[in-house]
Formats: sequence, structure tokens, C-alpha cells
Amino acid sequence: MHILLVEDNASLATWLSQALSRSGYAVDVARDGEAALIALKGQHFDAVILDMGLPRLSGQEVLARLRSGGNDVPVLILTADAGLQSRIAGLNAGADDYLAKPFDLGELEARLRAIARRNAGQKNPELSCGSLRYNTNTREFFIEAERLHLTPREHAMLEILLFSVGKTVSKSHLLDSVYTLDDEPGTGKIEVCMSRLRRKLDPSDARIFTLRGLGYLLKRATAPHSGHML
Repeated sequence: MHILLVEDNASLATWLSQALSRSGYAVDVARDGEAALIALKGQHFDAVILDMGLPRLSGQEVLARLRSGGNDVPVLILTADAGLQSRIAGLNAGADDYLAKPFDLGELEARLRAIARRNAGQKNPELSCGSLRYNTNTREFFIEAERLHLTPREHAMLEILLFSVGKTVSKSHLLDSVYTLDDEPGTGKIEVCMSRLRRKLDPSDARIFTLRGLGYLLKRATAPHSGHML
């Protein structure tokens, strides 16, 4: 899950981006409203954590421009103003959720997970593909009752595929969702990661198929594993 954190408080931005990165999220940081809009024009993000009190352009103005421009990226507002009218204004402007400062990191992550489920059209916190299961609350994968141990990159890619189970996910979408703007990703890294994921999924009936020129597809196997589809 690729997140844009828009926060002008340097210490808070550093702490929060590091904490979310340790939890397996890819996080980019923008320190003002104009930088946020530039980042959002050039990169895909799965969610935006948006502070309201920003320099150059306020969080309210950033949100208004996003929505007027047709960008429906999920937005979680952070603000020091916990008043009712402020919450109403943010939600009416198109925010998906609202969290007042100071906040608990666990609650923020829970709200991000809920946003991701809603955005994917999922209400159940547990997702599955055959014997592969994913608890979106604990962010743990299982094959039957056995926990599946993954690297952070593998976890991020499998999470994206499972949220889109039965649908094709392009390499460009995976690159945008898993790597930050400071990374130097390449399609070769995606292919290496997919190869490792396929081996780890062998004990299950969930399979990752390559659709040449299109991307990757996660679905339950109905035939012996080949790993590729033309």
C-alpha cells in the first residue's frame, strides 16, 4: 500500500513515515500543499494522509483540487482541530475519514486498513483465494492454518494481488504501489519478487499467473500449476 503523507511538522512526518514503513507501507512525504499536488499528479497512491494546517496551500484546498480534478484517491484527514464543524467541513469536502491530533498509531493504521477495504469493495476483514487467507487487521497471510512468512516487498505485492483477486494487475501499478519516489525500481525487481512469491504459494491452491503484456493475476488453481498464461 503506497501512502502519501502530507505533513509540515518535520518531527511528526519523520516519526510517522518510519512507523508506517516498519509496518510494510511504502510512504512518500510532502511538506506543503503544493508539493502534495505535484506528487499526486505524477504518482499513483493508494491513500493520502492529509494534514489540514499546511503552508502554501491548505489541506482543505488540496482536497478540493483533488476532487474537482476527478482524483478519488482515499484521503484520511489529520488535524489539530477536533471540533464538529471542522470534521463536517473535511468530510463534506470529500475526505474518506478523519483523525484528530494527537492520535494513536494503531487507530490510524486501522483506519487505513478500513479505507483500503472500502476502496476495494471489501467489507470482510479476511480475504481469501482458495487456501490462501489474509487477515487485513493483523496483516498476516496464512495457507490453511500456517502463517506465510514474506519479505516486506513480497507482502506488499501479494496484498495488492489479493485485493484484486481474479483481476489483472499491471506491472506499472505494482511499481507505483510498492516503491516510493526515492526508490529505483524496475520491472526486473517485480519479476524476481513474483518468482519468490510463486514458490512460497506452492503449498496452497492460490496461483499467480503472468498475462504477457498485461500483468499478473492471482486466482485459485483449477489445473496443475504452470505459472504463466498467454
